[in-house]
Amino acid sequence: MSFITIGTQSELANFCERLRSAEYIAFDTEFVSEHSYRTQLCLVQVAIPGLTAVIDPLSIDDMRPFWDAVVAPGHQTIVHAGREEIVFSLAATGRPPHNLIDVQLAAGLMGVEFPAGYGTLASRLLGKRINKAETRTDWRRRPLTAQQVAYALSDVEHLAALRDLILGKLESLGRLDWLHTETASWLAEIEASRGKERWRRVSGSSGLSRRRLAIVREIWRWREEEAERRDCPARRVLRDDLIVELAKRELADPNKIRAVRGLERGDLKYALPKLTACIERALHLPESDCPEIVRTETNPQQTMVTQLLSSALGSICRQAQVAPSLVGTANDVRDLVSFHLGDLGESAEPPLLTQGWRAGVVGEVLKDLLLGRTTLHIVDPRAEQPLAFEPRKTS
Repeated sequence: MSFITIGTQSELANFCERLRSAEYIAFDTEFVSEHSYRTQLCLVQVAIPGLTAVIDPLSIDDMRPFWDAVVAPGHQTIVHAGREEIVFSLAATGRPPHNLIDVQLAAGLMGVEFPAGYGTLASRLLGKRINKAETRTDWRRRPLTAQQVAYALSDVEHLAALRDLILGKLESLGRLDWLHTETASWLAEIEASRGKERWRRVSGSSGLSRRRLAIVREIWRWREEEAERRDCPARRVLRDDLIVELAKRELADPNKIRAVRGLERGDLKYALPKLTACIERALHLPESDCPEIVRTETNPQQTMVTQLLSSALGSICRQAQVAPSLVGTANDVRDLVSFHLGDLGESAEPPLLTQGWRAGVVGEVLKDLLLGRTTLHIVDPRAEQPLAFEPRKTS
């Protein structure tokens, strides 16, 4: 594949002028996230009509012109599994790529499993084989080999063809509106998650009391600030299991904190006063300011019904040519069951009953199953679609 290499600020400026008149911008990135606080952008591959390019961000002082071109109106942006690309765009400009089409998301709406890898889509839909030999490359290292560059470029080579095929199929199914709705919802979720505190993801924190969760939250906040200051992964500052252990002990005593196995590291000694302060703040919080405990109570009967309806959801989705994992999770089905049983109190109806096309495709069928208005039976255990749904017969 012929391509141009962009490694200077002036080359980038000239290339971005061409981007502004392109009908589409298909792009992908290579990045490394294991060694720094924020993901490090290492390479950008771009395909526009008649031209393919590799941009080296490590040799360019300011990548803002590229992101400005990506968010500017007048083109369609094509990506595959583009969450990280969207995050880069939001960080640079505060806006997502313009008129975005994510072929992974779009393919799920025509019945391909979700999430499907780029190689899977290229093979299944276009009959193209993608070489994935460089998946473990350290993209920070220079110079890149010809094989590494070829691998990176292959990730944009077929994006436009995939877009054309998938959008054609969605148009024939009458699902372009579904794609627009899902893309908008996905973008909103990514934007909302950027500044969201994720202390509840600390491994081992589930089941803790409100007071101990408050300690986890305070230490997590300090760890994030420290990781950003040092530009390193947060867990390299302090492991999750040590945060939980400190929370369980509920002791704001530097000597006792130092005695916890794992905190004897030399680089953590300086942090003892700050850890102590975090714990003290949490211990002195009013109970009302401590985090709420989020638990989902279930019983064997509810679990059994949820499992049955999850299988029904998968069957409905396959018949409707839409990826089940894109429609709803087991938690979504559980929420539907809980709502039906009145276990959610006066909470709003669950997403499977309210979210546009989801409600039409699966929500109403699952609701009718719960109410006994529809029956589920096995037609042929060996058939591709062994389950059938029929209105309940009344005598």
